[in-house]
Amino acid sequence: MNLKSINLLMILGVLLSSFMTFAQVTIDEKDNLLKDSDIGPEVLEATKVTEDGRVKIDGVAAVVGDYLVLESDISKAYLDMKNQEVGDVTFCDVAETIMENKLFAHHAQQDSLPFNPARVESFTDQQIRQFVQQVGSMDKLLGFYKIETEDELRDQLNEINTQRMLAEEMQGAIVDEVEITPEETRDFFEAIPEDEIPLISDEVELAQIIVKPEVGEKETQAVIDKLNSFRDDVLAGGSFATKAVLYSEDRGSKSQGGKITLSKEDNFVKEFKDAAFSLREGEISKPFETEFGWHILTVEKIRGQQVDVRHILLYPEISSEAVEKAKKEIELVREKIVNGEVNFRDAAREVSDERETRESGGQLINNATGDRRFELTKVDPSIYDQVNNLKENEISPVIKDSEPRTAKVFFKLITVTKKIPEHVAEFSEDYTRIRELALQQKKLKEINAWKAKKVQDTYIKVNGDYKVCEFAKSWIKK
Repeated sequence: MNLKSINLLMILGVLLSSFMTFAQVTIDEKDNLLKDSDIGPEVLEATKVTEDGRVKIDGVAAVVGDYLVLESDISKAYLDMKNQEVGDVTFCDVAETIMENKLFAHHAQQDSLPFNPARVESFTDQQIRQFVQQVGSMDKLLGFYKIETEDELRDQLNEINTQRMLAEEMQGAIVDEVEITPEETRDFFEAIPEDEIPLISDEVELAQIIVKPEVGEKETQAVIDKLNSFRDDVLAGGSFATKAVLYSEDRGSKSQGGKITLSKEDNFVKEFKDAAFSLREGEISKPFETEFGWHILTVEKIRGQQVDVRHILLYPEISSEAVEKAKKEIELVREKIVNGEVNFRDAAREVSDERETRESGGQLINNATGDRRFELTKVDPSIYDQVNNLKENEISPVIKDSEPRTAKVFFKLITVTKKIPEHVAEFSEDYTRIRELALQQKKLKEINAWKAKKVQDTYIKVNGDYKVCEFAKSWIKK
């Protein structure tokens, strides 16, 4: 795959690691000069002031609509991509990709596409938490990137994430209604030269049975009583956020005081969304149960179709006797399957505690493709270790695992229901994968057609050495 096909998000991920500042300015289209009041100090160092007090763009590689592409941005991204070995990259390739991103972002604003700043802030919070975990502390993070304050770091990330999400919204709007027919899929496949038909790596289809230790009534009531005491304390003036930090078992949100921003379309369990969208601002729910445990929830802010909530999650204590009972139960299930007393599918329907897969006999679905197949080299490393040496229809030993959000223990059996060795793609056998490739090509053509049109409708200026880049021919208007 050549660089033209690299997803913008790959390069944007590299840009994020450099914390680049993307300035937004007002352009004088007659002479390509900017008023110095329009430019931040990070740009002034790479510019020259003219006699009338305006600034000549010498450190600016290009202007796209209301956005600048700084030469330093391109240089940093190029070096980062080289360090990360992102294909055969040139400065021109990087410049064009950044310009394309700015073109998408510019027109997302021009078209007033729906956009919620709270989503940006939530994503930035998540990024900063991850960065701090990687380096050890906020002070180390600021020192590493030579940024003085957390607010400055947050502002830079918010601006980068705003532009990235605007670009995503624009691309999504362009291809939202693009579909592919079976005839188009076949035409796409038959047009591939024989020596270029893609190679499909080793794939597997998987099924699993999960048994969770049962929670006793006494332990459940203890959690409900504790949540009610938290609720009473908050109603009396206590801090919900502080209690979430101290007591919540939701490892993903507790460091932020249990804060979560969600919409009705977000992938949260029904009980949680029902609570979030049934309360008024400032109200606190009574304890309620989801598959993750027991919660109380308060609504901080309602903005249209989105709400900011805080929640506290507690999970009832599991007794050692319950853990041992669950282990013995799944060991007995495995024994019956191995002895031929019951097949894996029926056993899953009878005993599995995983609601999403129980009715399908434990069959797992690849969320990335929507079908049953998993490319073996791309499955989660923990699952790879569990299934790599299994033969078709062989049952794994009992595996002890834990919930990622709560660290609560459960047991599982996993089996490979089908193995598909590495092979050259075949239309009937690999239709789902071929259809996805055909759809992506059709979407790419739609985006390229949109880009070609918008390049002509948008103020664009390419400066300096970048005028000789091959892409510049289509970006510079004669």
